[in-house]
Amino acid sequence: MRRYVIKRVAQALGVLWAAYTVSFLVLNFLPGDPVSAMAGAGAESNTVDPAQLATLRHEYGFDKPVPVQYADYLGKAVRGDFGDSVSTGRSVTSTLGDALPPTLTLTGTALVLAVVLGGGLAVPATYTSQRWLRQLLLSLPPLGVSVPTFWVGLLLVELFSFRLRWFPAFGNDGLRGLVLPALTLAIPTGALVAQVLAKSLLTALDQAYVETARAKGAGRLRIHLRHALRNASLPALTVVGLLAGQLIAGSVVVETVFSRDGLGRVTAAAVTVQDIPLVQGVVVFGALIFVLANLIVDLVYPLLDPRIVVASGRKGSFA
Repeated sequence: MRRYVIKRVAQALGVLWAAYTVSFLVLNFLPGDPVSAMAGAGAESNTVDPAQLATLRHEYGFDKPVPVQYADYLGKAVRGDFGDSVSTGRSVTSTLGDALPPTLTLTGTALVLAVVLGGGLAVPATYTSQRWLRQLLLSLPPLGVSVPTFWVGLLLVELFSFRLRWFPAFGNDGLRGLVLPALTLAIPTGALVAQVLAKSLLTALDQAYVETARAKGAGRLRIHLRHALRNASLPALTVVGLLAGQLIAGSVVVETVFSRDGLGRVTAAAVTVQDIPLVQGVVVFGALIFVLANLIVDLVYPLLDPRIVVASGRKGSFA
């Protein structure tokens, strides 16, 4: 078990390093000049004193060679220091700290709703003996996956805000203001969870151990929930880990549609002005959420299927 955990933690650190490195290279080779944008001048404008621009470039380290910048920024990032925002002058850490609470609340609520909606659709769809009902329920996940997130948000706003007036359309208005944005993120995500879980359940119900359980007198509901669901949940659990990071990315669209404060709007503003330190901080944070979610999933795997640790240990012994 120790070797299994160490291997997963090492992989998580590798993903974080790769995310930081790729984002650094992409952002530094994009056309444009963030210092000129901060000073209020275009890249080809002469309205700003060149000496002032040189001072700002030196202050943010943009006058150094790219490898030196990378080494300096990476060393600071390891200590949790991502520098100062080019557009606001505030530290990236404090800017993200102010934007994180509403975004984490939104994405956390959306993830819980997605799991509930996905499981609540997949389990009845694979349990019912009515063929027409099964086909109807199984046709909903592909529809939910194919619908764009912004379209779901606009549809929910039109129905529940403008017509029924149940929930506010914009802003961070407490719990009522959280319902529609969370549903907007949860519907496509929950549809994907339902699609994967339903397929895994149908496969699990055809396995030999299910026939053995039936032969021993186990009831249909017990077989479905205790035997088949436990094994079928592994692929769905993997999908949930992957989607946790995607929800952070989806918050950019949702927070824009619903005019909510949070990490999404900060990211959109930072990309617009090419605020390299702030964008890198957002990228690393998104990667951190992704690796933490997948690390938790990897650590939960052995609880559902102890054979995973055994297989990992055997594979390592041959390496």
